[in-house]
Amino acid sequence: MQSLAMIENWPVPTAAVAVVRADGSVAGAHGHTGRRFPLASVTKPLTAYAALIAYEEGAVELDEPAGPEGSTVRHLLAHTSGLAFDEDRVMAAPGARRIYSNAGFEALGDRIAKATDIPFADYLRQAVLEPLGMASTTLEGSPAKDAVSTVDDLVRFAAEVQAPRLLDPRTVLEAMTVAYPGLSGVLPGYGQQKPNDWGLGFEIRDGKSPHWTGSASSPRTFGHFGQSGTFLWVDPDAGAACVALSDRDFGPWAIEAWPPLTDAVLAELRGR
Repeated sequence: MQSLAMIENWPVPTAAVAVVRADGSVAGAHGHTGRRFPLASVTKPLTAYAALIAYEEGAVELDEPAGPEGSTVRHLLAHTSGLAFDEDRVMAAPGARRIYSNAGFEALGDRIAKATDIPFADYLRQAVLEPLGMASTTLEGSPAKDAVSTVDDLVRFAAEVQAPRLLDPRTVLEAMTVAYPGLSGVLPGYGQQKPNDWGLGFEIRDGKSPHWTGSASSPRTFGHFGQSGTFLWVDPDAGAACVALSDRDFGPWAIEAWPPLTDAVLAELRGR
């Protein structure tokens, strides 16, 4: 895909990108796809997938208590537990506001570790990484932000999300469907969004503006970006997903560079 060469013009030391179709075939790749990069918050979809596997295995229920009083596993996955961004402090009643929360995903990891009697990093490896052949991916700390991976590995994950083998497709459909519709909140780096729609561990584009995906991205597009200069989106209408990793922290450069890449990828996929 010629569009992927656009990363050569990004103001970053190193970057890599790939596009994977819904049938699992790689449409194109560019750059250091085997290099390991810190994922930052692109860790969260991996953690969410492990949580959903724990749910299907019967280790946890989505509506069982987890996190602060009144909160559930579902609230933690959807950033509606009321926990603050990066500390174990309650800022709202569960379900009342969309407060993007690393602390919530850390509470989620703790809940799964307790329910399975397996340290969360080990559970993630056994439940998600090993079955998908993601041998270069490790969780080295917080379930919210401390995974390290490669584009090659995340292509495997993006293929799985589009055509699930580890989960019932209905569970994945629920994860990419808005949970607690209508809630406003701040999308980190992009300000207040009304509404700020999320599924279970995945951010949903809907009509958000500004946004890190493209102007041509369908409202059903879902995924995540990370403060380490990383993103993963899945556009069901395009039948494809895109993974981009870099070694420059998110900032104005990414706000300017990412949407044109996405729009070029989508145009190329559509044959324009």
